[in-house]
Amino acid sequence: MSDLVAALGLAMAIEGILYALFPDGMRRMMERALALPPRVIRATGLVAALAGVGLVWLARG
Repeated sequence: MSDLVAALGLAMAIEGILYALFPDGMRRMMERALALPPRVIRATGLVAALAGVGLVWLARG
């Protein structure tokens, strides 16, 4: 459970740093994402989730 909390904290820290350093770039990225059809957003999310699970699986052995 502590690993899950640490991973969520790391994800929040990385995302927060991006918003703090590149607010205009993040705003543009959100505008582009809003213009995408739902199926593309869903597919991108699925690929990202699978990549994340794969990375954790490789790291944990």
